[in-house]
Amino acid sequence: MSKAFTCRLCPRQCSVIRTASEKGGYCGCTSIPFVAAACLHFWEEPCISGTKGSGTVFFSSCNLRCVYCQNIDFSRKETGIPCTPEKLADIFLSLQEKGAHNINLVTPTPHVYSIAEALDLCSDKLNIPVVYNSSGYESADTIDLMSKYADIFLLDYKYFSDDAAREYSDAANYSRFASEALAKILKTHGKMTFDDDGMMKRGIIVRHLVLPNHYKDSLDVLEEINRITGTDNIYISLMSQYLPNNDPHLPKALKRKTTTLEYEKVCRHAQDLGFKGYFQMRSSAKEGYVPTVGNIIK
Repeated sequence: MSKAFTCRLCPRQCSVIRTASEKGGYCGCTSIPFVAAACLHFWEEPCISGTKGSGTVFFSSCNLRCVYCQNIDFSRKETGIPCTPEKLADIFLSLQEKGAHNINLVTPTPHVYSIAEALDLCSDKLNIPVVYNSSGYESADTIDLMSKYADIFLLDYKYFSDDAAREYSDAANYSRFASEALAKILKTHGKMTFDDDGMMKRGIIVRHLVLPNHYKDSLDVLEEINRITGTDNIYISLMSQYLPNNDPHLPKALKRKTTTLEYEKVCRHAQDLGFKGYFQMRSSAKEGYVPTVGNIIK
């Protein structure tokens, strides 16, 4: 969507006028999305990546400022190639032609108008599921819009504590909006469906990254998710891949990896609650799992 619009796409409600040439708002985006990478990605949850890979499109810019972000090369600025809706539609179809199980939209929130237009353009040719892969910091209107286009919601739930959300992602009200988004999505996508190969066709996966020194907040996150969805309507994905970055301002509590004991306490609580889903191998806490800017599939 290259034409100007007043942006209220996320809970920050910046209300700036975004144009094709003028950046604005918290995320610093123009009205034209930049794609930092588009490729077959094999490191998502098994029911997303499968054997052929998820057709992952990494959008640059983000409406959060996570101090530990591993994608900082493109999450804090417009990086990669600018994409009109027509170009985005071509990328989606190219990924499908490469055999992708799905189209996986990573950090899509600032760009949903262009994404929706692109999906409309290729709707008669695209026959694989669309995954909305989000930070969880979402507005009701954006969820309403993308519920019409996304088959699968792959939603982060980062924090229950407002203090942690404020200090680590500059989003003090994160939990309220993540909970409201999850409750809204549950109404339309609360029944999970899979194909004969075990690939998800429709449904919800909620991800949570266990942070060092914060396993108790992780337990609260699980309790909140259970309150909203129960354990039969979603998959949970607990991640252990936290890596401290080189930012000298990184808070002391986050300057080490998550311990095996911390992670196992969270996994045990998820099992006790009855959640189904995925636990991550501890070996995943490596830089090799971080995507590279500039890998645009042709």
